[in-house]
Amino acid sequence: MGKKTYKDFETKKSMHFNIMRETHSSLRIKCFEKRLSMQEVFSEVAQRIAAGSPDMMSLLDDISEKKRNKTIKKLSKTDAESIYNIIENVNHSESE
Repeated sequence: MGKKTYKDFETKKSMHFNIMRETHSSLRIKCFEKRLSMQEVFSEVAQRIAAGSPDMMSLLDDISEKKRNKTIKKLSKTDAESIYNIIENVNHSESE
């Protein structure tokens, strides 16, 4: 039999996501100024989130709240449009 090889226990996962071009450029500049790669920054952020770092948990809470508020605003706009449509239909029906 051949020699057994052991794989690293530490395997890596690839992530793909989109951010705005301006955000990407600004982030890249900030990382460059600190002599860091974006990979190093995102890896550190992910590790801190996974470890439950209080500052990262606060960041997640802020993002979650912004997302919830954005969803509520979208719902409100949709609800308003629905109400106007109902009123318009009622008015149209009454005039017939």
